[in-house]
Amino acid sequence: MSPGSKKKIKAGMENKHYPAPLAFHEDVVNDPSVFWDTLRRFHFVMGTKFMIPVIGGKELDLQVLYVETTNRGGYDKVVAEKKWREVGSVFCFSATTTSASFVLKKHYFSLLYHYEQVHFFKIQGPVSTPAVAFPLGSPSSKTELAIVEYSPEPIRDCPDPSTESSSSFSASGTIEGKFDCGYLVSVQLGSEVLHGVLYHPDQQDLSNSMPQYDGAIVPYTPSRRRRRRRSRRSGDPSYPKPNRSGYNFFFAEKHYKLKSLYPNREREFTKMIGQSWSSLNAEERMVYQNIGLKDKERYKRELKEYKEKLKLRQAMEVELSIKAQDVQD
Repeated sequence: MSPGSKKKIKAGMENKHYPAPLAFHEDVVNDPSVFWDTLRRFHFVMGTKFMIPVIGGKELDLQVLYVETTNRGGYDKVVAEKKWREVGSVFCFSATTTSASFVLKKHYFSLLYHYEQVHFFKIQGPVSTPAVAFPLGSPSSKTELAIVEYSPEPIRDCPDPSTESSSSFSASGTIEGKFDCGYLVSVQLGSEVLHGVLYHPDQQDLSNSMPQYDGAIVPYTPSRRRRRRRSRRSGDPSYPKPNRSGYNFFFAEKHYKLKSLYPNREREFTKMIGQSWSSLNAEERMVYQNIGLKDKERYKRELKEYKEKLKLRQAMEVELSIKAQDVQD
């Protein structure tokens, strides 16, 4: 984070005071729905921007990040003891995600630090500032922050008259996300904002598969591919419906309830339902597993009946074919 960015954040927080806690810390840690609800309301009350970061193509679970950090004493203590790598190990990031510690620290500071002060430390009054936000003096932080200031040399082959008098210019860049081969970035050139991809220079040679570009920013247009699931039922409607596991029945039940309670938060349902399933005791889980076993028996029974009918139909077709051949003869 540049000194100018720090000044902007500090200026935006001046004369602001923390609100009262929206829930107890224990409830926030144990109930994902309470955490997400209070976090959104907290940012609304503070007038700060709220977003769910994406790392490696997956949404970052902010509740897990909050729990792991507060379990280690909070943001300042994790920074002082350099435990961000330990926190990041919980998320099982890809081995190529070398800047995970920096990204987690960055997102925690912008999205969870003040929330932590209110709900974990129970601080009231004016907003507090961490002792160390982003130590930019270390070599590792400079490597992880791949693009901050960009000052390219002028291209002499094709000079532009409008920029002939200026030997260089500066542009501020922001890392929006990271993937296996580089970063998703946005660069502001004057009033224009460009979005693109910044590839790792130490990765495998991409010259054979990628066109050559003179600049560092390459236009990026993500393509979404949807895999089509092949189903036997699409070819034969009489084929029995596949069985579902106990978790599938639990998921369908919880999804229906959550959809009525939180109609605009469907992207979070899978995470919430998975955590609810993990919190079930053995007896509660056995209820759904028994339903899954009954459905499995149903599928076996219907599949057996289907195969018997299929054999009978094939036999009848052969018999009719023989009779038709005899008539022709």
